[in-house]
Amino acid sequence: MMGNPARSFRHRAFVAMVMVFSGLALPVTGIANHFYGFAPPSVERHAWMSAHNALGLLFVVFSIWHVVLNRKALWTHVRNTAANLPIVSRETMLAGCVVAVMLALFVGHAFHAGH
Repeated sequence: MMGNPARSFRHRAFVAMVMVFSGLALPVTGIANHFYGFAPPSVERHAWMSAHNALGLLFVVFSIWHVVLNRKALWTHVRNTAANLPIVSRETMLAGCVVAVMLALFVGHAFHAGH
């Protein structure tokens, strides 16, 4: 069965795919930035930094757009979930700990290297 060529543009699919593409490319440009961060200023370093900044901006803007497009479903999920969870769930505490530990490790190495 062939798709309808007159089908309207699907905004949710478009927004989701921009998030996927930019989200997958962000770590690549971030790693390149890390390696070029030790090099003197060059066209390549500037290009990787620009790519990373552009992808980050796209990801943030389209994430916000994604939340706006799906606000009814998100709000329903939050209301239904909040009724069944304690104030701070184990999953929330564990997620916060994982983020805090990763930040401490990655940011801490900068302080260790500086001494």
